[in-house]
Amino acid sequence: MGIDTAACKESRMAMRDAVELLSGKWKFSILMELATISPLRFKDLQEAVAGISPKVLSNELYDLEQNLLITRTVNNTKPVTVSYALTKYAYEVQPVLLSLIEFGSKHRKKIRGK
Repeated sequence: MGIDTAACKESRMAMRDAVELLSGKWKFSILMELATISPLRFKDLQEAVAGISPKVLSNELYDLEQNLLITRTVNNTKPVTVSYALTKYAYEVQPVLLSLIEFGSKHRKKIRGK
């Protein structure tokens, strides 16, 4: 029996799509913050994700919104505020995030010899 190259190619493409969707230094942190407290205003999210600049946060939020993982709501307040929340679809990513956290914890212990 030979290897199903079409299925293998499809798997590689799916993996690449998932990694590209979640790539970057900040997306996991943003998703984790929104999974903990949602919705969050832009300023509160920036404070929660330590070290992120407003421009980078804005870009990451835009990307997450385009990929249907978060919603952006403009609130009719004085001054106008914008809040972000996870979509139902975003919760499908949660097992991936939890698996990465578990692996990262094990890896950290292994590398540190504990």
